[in-house]
Amino acid sequence: MAQRTVTIASSVGLHARPAALFVEAAEGTGLDVEIGRAGEDAVDATSILGVMALGAKHGEEVVLTADGDGADAALESLVALLSRDLDAEEG
Repeated sequence: MAQRTVTIASSVGLHARPAALFVEAAEGTGLDVEIGRAGEDAVDATSILGVMALGAKHGEEVVLTADGDGADAALESLVALLSRDLDAEEG
């Protein structure tokens, strides 16, 4: 199982638009991806309700895990996504 730690860059945290973009990207991997805080239960990264309930705020670290072929590459792309201020970017 691949694992990465990333700091949430979006100014509003992982909420609303940034959460929706992240969930869409996680779904696009086709893998079992989870997100959570270190030491806490992770949630399904393809569940908008789970990701929003996580309540990850700007500057907080989260841990991403994925299992399956291409997991490392998938996590690298998700880390790159969360490392940007998605709320500041135009859709």
